[in-house]
Amino acid sequence: MVLCDILEEHVDLHLEEHNFSEGGNVRDLELAQQLQTEEDERQRSEEEKREREEFKKLQRQYGLDNSGGFKQQFLKNMEREVDRGRMQPFEYHKRKAEMMESLASGIDDGKTKTSGVIEALCKYYQNENKDVRHVWLSSGVDHFHSSLGDRGWGCGYRNFQMLLSSLLQNSFYNDCLRDTTLTPSIPKIQSMIEDAWKEGFDPHGASHFNNRLHGSKAWIGACEIYSLLTSLRIKCQIIDFHKPTGPMGTHPRLFEWILRYYSTDNEGGAKVVCTSKPPIYLQHQGHSRTVVGIEEKKNKSLCLLLFDPGCSSQQMQKLLRQNSDGTGLRLLRKFVGSLKEKQYQIVAVDGVLSLEEKAARCRASQVLTSEKIP
Repeated sequence: MVLCDILEEHVDLHLEEHNFSEGGNVRDLELAQQLQTEEDERQRSEEEKREREEFKKLQRQYGLDNSGGFKQQFLKNMEREVDRGRMQPFEYHKRKAEMMESLASGIDDGKTKTSGVIEALCKYYQNENKDVRHVWLSSGVDHFHSSLGDRGWGCGYRNFQMLLSSLLQNSFYNDCLRDTTLTPSIPKIQSMIEDAWKEGFDPHGASHFNNRLHGSKAWIGACEIYSLLTSLRIKCQIIDFHKPTGPMGTHPRLFEWILRYYSTDNEGGAKVVCTSKPPIYLQHQGHSRTVVGIEEKKNKSLCLLLFDPGCSSQQMQKLLRQNSDGTGLRLLRKFVGSLKEKQYQIVAVDGVLSLEEKAARCRASQVLTSEKIP
């Protein structure tokens, strides 16, 4: 009997160990599941936080964060200049009054404008005998650079001012621009784009901005320029160079298209051709510039001439001096190897629209606005 008791006790101990082990496994599993759930929730929370921060960052980057627009930035930057001793209080109040007058009138104050550069280039090229075989220049264009009120976000508006300055000098566009006889300020341009949206142009693009630009620091691009020009009955087109067409990420087809734009109807033996063609709006990710001409070198290579809103008046005025060496042209020249963004878009003006053509383009813009170059 003693042996039986010992065996029974031994079996009972094994059963107890097994039950304890099973209970331990269940508790371990529950604990592991709880820890995994907590970790999943933590990661999900961090991901949502990152997404919110990234969204806010994008809003700030593209001026959609309700932090104010041109006026607020202008005043804030002037206050900073006064605090740093770079501006006297009387100058602050003088410039504030001028800015408020410009905003009230809707007319740009002209303080960032440089005129006469195209004419100076024409004279320079007449005497330049080095490596330029032909050069085609736009009709007269005023250069506008960014100011305290739009630094960091206003390039699209400044390039529109450049393009418009050329159209205002061309009587062919007088009828289209009879209500826009002077260069509008940036807030006025924002209101003009909103008016184009209200007419029905580019509803998809308008929704990206919640149908509001005025009072914001929102960046604009080729589609907004197209909508605004077309709403003014100015005939234009967007051409999309959506991928590189040359070695090392270059875009030779972009250069060839611009050459055809300027040289068509302007062919001949003349070395310098001052055309009646308006400049071209050139857009890439994060920045835009204005094409004012193109050089063809003696070795057949091409070089664009660009006005950049990032260049100051002081830099641009160097081009007005008759330096025989033409060193100032380095500001403007861009060779094929210099333009290596993944994509480029251009807006090119080519005449005026009838009211019927404008209405048709408005309907078309609700579906598609750009032509892609393969």
